Amino acid sequence: MQMASSFHHFDALHVWIDRQQMLECTSAVVETADVMTFTFRAEKPAWFRYLPGQFVTLELPVADEPVMRTYTLSSTPSRPLSIAVTVKAQSDSIGTRWMFEHLKPGMKLRAFGPLGDFSFVRHPGDKYLFISAGSGITPMMSMTRWMADCVPETDVTFISCARRPEDLLFRSELEVLATQMSGLNLGFIVEGHEARHGWHGLRGRIDGAKLPLLAPDFMDRTVFCCGPEPFMRGVREMLKSAGFDMGRYHEESFQPAAAPAAEEIAVRAGAGDEGEVQAAKIAFTMSGKEIEAKPGQTILQAARANGVRIGAACEGGICGTCRVMKVSGEVDMSHNGGILDDEIDEGYILACCSRPLGDVQIEA
Repeated sequence: MQMASSFHHFDALHVWIDRQQMLECTSAVVETADVMTFTFRAEKPAWFRYLPGQFVTLELPVADEPVMRTYTLSSTPSRPLSIAVTVKAQSDSIGTRWMFEHLKPGMKLRAFGPLGDFSFVRHPGDKYLFISAGSGITPMMSMTRWMADCVPETDVTFISCARRPEDLLFRSELEVLATQMSGLNLGFIVEGHEARHGWHGLRGRIDGAKLPLLAPDFMDRTVFCCGPEPFMRGVREMLKSAGFDMGRYHEESFQPAAAPAAEEIAVRAGAGDEGEVQAAKIAFTMSGKEIEAKPGQTILQAARANGVRIGAACEGGICGTCRVMKVSGEVDMSHNGGILDDEIDEGYILACCSRPLGDVQIEA
């Protein structure tokens, strides 16, 4: 009876909203020696709405000042009662290492998102090519899991690269999914001599010779790529050399947003006759501070320079962590998908990529 009651309770659930409640960790699973998957549910019963391939930013209580870390979701929105991140801890990791050592079921974290543009929903194609290295496989898994649940006939070639066979994340699951999805074709590549024992697949790094072996029709596919920057750069150069239409190439990137040119800032801010931008005053209403922002300075830069704390992670207009309420005034905001249109309509801005166009009041 209790199970039946819980089942019907799902019908009354509301969507999870990051501004209203936290996440509760429900499991921590070791994938490899340096990779773990953490699963979360809403602090209060709710379901998660996001696109396969999007990410969340977690606020991790590492020390006196929490740190923000952005992680792509490996879970699928077709199973909306929980979300999961699969993360790799590098030798110099701070936030991720804290998760490995301290994050346990029952603990609660603040999170921001989900957000992001890296999804086939935003960039649809007739057929797909997923290319990943290491933990860059996570958004590909989210998209593939969704396809398996919702459109199992999707034509997708999935290439996963790693240093050693044991580092190939989700290999067993992918092989099972390939038996359920007639259009899912898998390709695994591992590097060099470390793969010589018991490995019968391709060795080395993905290149112009190996790609056609795994995806003979790659020129006709929409490509999604995720991994370390050198890996993605190599894939980009390989595709460009082959004459691929780079308008159908998409990669996961957390690079900072480019600042507008000085001339552009001057025009937007209404420069005087001498072409100089007048310094704007920023009033931080919660901190009780009023400061002068230097021309071209972002709200976040001005806040930091004057001891006003605004949480931030990517600082590229992507993750949404630095979202603050603009009480009055105008700003020039050049974000990269880290804020929703309805949030902008409510008055929110991203401090990392918003520059005042005059005097403004910010709730911080």
